Amino acid sequence: MAIENRLALTRVREARERALAILQENFAHDVLDIDELERRVTAAHTSESEAEIVALVSDLPPLDGSAPVPVMNALVPAGEVNATATIRATMSSTRRGGAWDVPRHLEVRGLMSATVLDFREARFPSGPVDVEIHAMMSSVEIIVPPGLSVATDGSAFMGVFEQVHRAPPHPDPSLPLLRIHGRAVMSAVEVKLRLPGERGHLDAQADDRAQHRALREERVQMKHERQLLKEQRRLLKEQRRLEDGRRR
Repeated sequence: MAIENRLALTRVREARERALAILQENFAHDVLDIDELERRVTAAHTSESEAEIVALVSDLPPLDGSAPVPVMNALVPAGEVNATATIRATMSSTRRGGAWDVPRHLEVRGLMSATVLDFREARFPSGPVDVEIHAMMSSVEIIVPPGLSVATDGSAFMGVFEQVHRAPPHPDPSLPLLRIHGRAVMSAVEVKLRLPGERGHLDAQADDRAQHRALREERVQMKHERQLLKEQRRLLKEQRRLEDGRRR
């Protein structure tokens, strides 16, 4: 019976990975919008029925044979796992992203700050990983890929702590499970589903700020050039006046 159970779990896991790949591919080609992607990804993670998972993508175009099934987040070797880490931010902006190793327990403390945790390219320990958040008048944005199981259990006072339940009832101990908990006081803790390489609203805001900064610099430069041109005209006029005086 144990062997049969292991085989069944393996089939469910393979069906889940295949379904997530199909969902990701169809979202990338605008077949699904973000709300429908999140709904189906959540269903794929929480279902333990192979038939139910297959049915989630039965109405979608299959994967191109040349398109690889996306790999889950890379795992940190057991001997290299960090037990704990802390991110503190006070009246500042902090971002953790790209390829980074996630510890077994990560504590985030924010006071009048903005923190972004991007887990799309991160390496995880196998099994559960806990992120404990204490936010006061702050924002914490957590970006996760479709293949990562996520469960949140936090509270908020005069704020928002988004509740996400995107994990199997019986998680695979060999795969990472991101568990987010804590408290938000006059703060917002949000979980965003993004594809690897997809840009979030903070990236767009950064682009907007850069564009505004470049526009301001261009206006300052144009103003400076106008002043130089005005000064050149004044000097030319003064030179002509002096030449006229000498002729007389």
